[in-house]
Amino acid sequence: MLLNLIDTRHGTNNQYSFSNGNCLPYTGVPFGMNYFAPQTNGDNGSWWFHPEDRIFQGFRLTHQPSPWMGDFSHLVVLPFNGELKEETLFQAQSSYRPSESVFNPSYLKITEQRYQLTTQMIPSMYGGVLTIDYTQRAAGLMLSLPGKYELRIEDPHTISGKIINFSGCEDPNFSFFFTLHFQQPLATESFGEKIGANKCLTVSFGDISEQVIQFGTSFISDKQAKLNLAREIEWAPKDYLSNSEQQWQNYLSKIEIHDKNNARRSTFYHNLYRAFLFPQTFYEQDTDGKIIHYDTLAKEVKPGYLYTNNGFWDTYKTVYPLYSLIAEEKYAEMLEGFLNNYRESGYLPKWLSPDERGLMPGTLIDAVIADAAVKNIRPDLMPELLKAMIKGATIQSSNPNYGRQGTKDYLTYGYVPASYHESVNHTLDYTYSDFCISQVAKTLGKADVANHYQTQAKNYLNIFDPTTGFMRAKLSDGTFKEPFNCHQWGEDYAECSAWQSSFAVYHDFAGLIQAYGGKETFQEKLIELCNQAPTFDVTGYGFEIHEMSEMAATEFGQLAISNQPSFHFPYMFNYIGKPEFAQPLLKQLMTQVFNDSPTGYPGDEDNGSMAGWFIFSSLGLYPVCPGSGEYVVGIPLFDKAVIHLSSGEKLTITAKPNQEQQQFVDHITYNDSIYEKLFFTHDELTSGGTIDSLGIVPRPREYTLEQLPFSCN
Repeated sequence: MLLNLIDTRHGTNNQYSFSNGNCLPYTGVPFGMNYFAPQTNGDNGSWWFHPEDRIFQGFRLTHQPSPWMGDFSHLVVLPFNGELKEETLFQAQSSYRPSESVFNPSYLKITEQRYQLTTQMIPSMYGGVLTIDYTQRAAGLMLSLPGKYELRIEDPHTISGKIINFSGCEDPNFSFFFTLHFQQPLATESFGEKIGANKCLTVSFGDISEQVIQFGTSFISDKQAKLNLAREIEWAPKDYLSNSEQQWQNYLSKIEIHDKNNARRSTFYHNLYRAFLFPQTFYEQDTDGKIIHYDTLAKEVKPGYLYTNNGFWDTYKTVYPLYSLIAEEKYAEMLEGFLNNYRESGYLPKWLSPDERGLMPGTLIDAVIADAAVKNIRPDLMPELLKAMIKGATIQSSNPNYGRQGTKDYLTYGYVPASYHESVNHTLDYTYSDFCISQVAKTLGKADVANHYQTQAKNYLNIFDPTTGFMRAKLSDGTFKEPFNCHQWGEDYAECSAWQSSFAVYHDFAGLIQAYGGKETFQEKLIELCNQAPTFDVTGYGFEIHEMSEMAATEFGQLAISNQPSFHFPYMFNYIGKPEFAQPLLKQLMTQVFNDSPTGYPGDEDNGSMAGWFIFSSLGLYPVCPGSGEYVVGIPLFDKAVIHLSSGEKLTITAKPNQEQQQFVDHITYNDSIYEKLFFTHDELTSGGTIDSLGIVPRPREYTLEQLPFSCN
């Protein structure tokens, strides 16, 4: 079973100052409403788990999408034996042996050395089951309830409650409801109802050898949490496990990897697991089975799908293009959920956790919508989604969390002035979103709208400085901001410098190449980008941020694969007809900075986005421009990959003999015929077939314009 390849500690060896993924060891069902993970140090803020810690503080029920976002609606459950000096996690925590524990996507198994008890946590979509094998007397359970809480013992087998804790939310009383059902009755004297904040509470079961605790949870109500539990109350632990394993196997088997290098194959499936964690389900089913969710703005229950925990600045690049190939049904459902966000808030979401947090430049859900539109996914939603996109592009919200920032100035000047923080990235993201709007309009036959936004999509030229070859911040009077330092991070650039920001013209590389003066000049700029030291200037931030440290840790010049702005850099060589420059670079990146260990990523993984980069790149394809319907060719990493497509077809990608010395693609065959283009269309891939390639030395050749990847120029 593919699940047994995966250790969820992948990418979890992190600290505030340096990221090897900033992942957490999540056990849950794919896109689960909740996840479970061992907490090893709750005093360490968002970094509450570390794979080298030897202390177990309990199973944390969590909704943390990133340490930079924080957790919400979280609590910790810790089994223990005996009497405690104080009811605190510190007094109750136990050592454990990481090497003897199971960190599997479908279940967790940990032995607490202090108490010599073994626990197993198995998740479901809205709950889960915890089994505990006690070996000592006075069996107990501690509940750590951060924030405000209400807790009540309803009967000897049932505890229900709610907690209020979040990093940010439109509803100040946003609550998470839970109910616990104990197979063995409580021996604790009833405390009725307890209301408080930031406490640990314990219950006792007496001298028992085994306890089975079933969870039901809800963001809607206590009644809904009990309903969610009632639907599973007849399940045994083996039923929970079978359900979880079946869901994971369904997604992991979408792509079959065959390769002589088992470590690389393992790395692939670790990344595939990460690609199906986010966004998280934020809807439930009422007594009639109808889909409902909690609207944090209206503070009431509404019909329809909803998803949370996603930053589109990261995920639009790889996550949703991957779903378009192998999880189209789920992608279609998510689009409906994002449209509900618009209906309820008035703007499409940018960073949901649990509702709009307003972080990062741009409104890059536009790319998620455009990519679906050109691939004919949910065409029924596109008229309303287009209206939502246009509203975000033209109407400035009074709440800075929503929509574009500097909208009026962008429409006035054709760029976002330097008076706005990260103005360069805002401008570039808006021009790309304008392209995405034009693509959706084209699918709906709205030629005037399409032409208008395609013209605006050229606005990136307004901040291009041909003298330096960089995108630069401009003042409102039309002059470039001075002084300029191409290695300075921050201020005008988001999490990077001019080197990483200046090539974010995914929709029109032909136009950017022309602005540089031609292919030769552009090629020299790309070579300079890669062949220099990974230096940086901290002036914009005033200190070294972790993204700088991560770029400096690898010797790939200014190609900071550790962060999303650089993801497409190797593939830019294809746009000048030089794929032979990209191929060894891609192979080196895949094999040198990715692995299947707790240090498995070169930087923040970010909700499946970096996992998606590895998945696509290792298959030899990459969606440089979501919304174009194309995938730029790279170099396949594996002997053979079989993709089971949502279309029902099968795509087989082979590389022979696939030795280390084969760093180039000599030629490509598609369905046994020579394939001349440097990209595949979505329709070609979803039709299935076979792709074959590889070679030892490069074979440079000339390409026609039709054989180069998409540009709207």
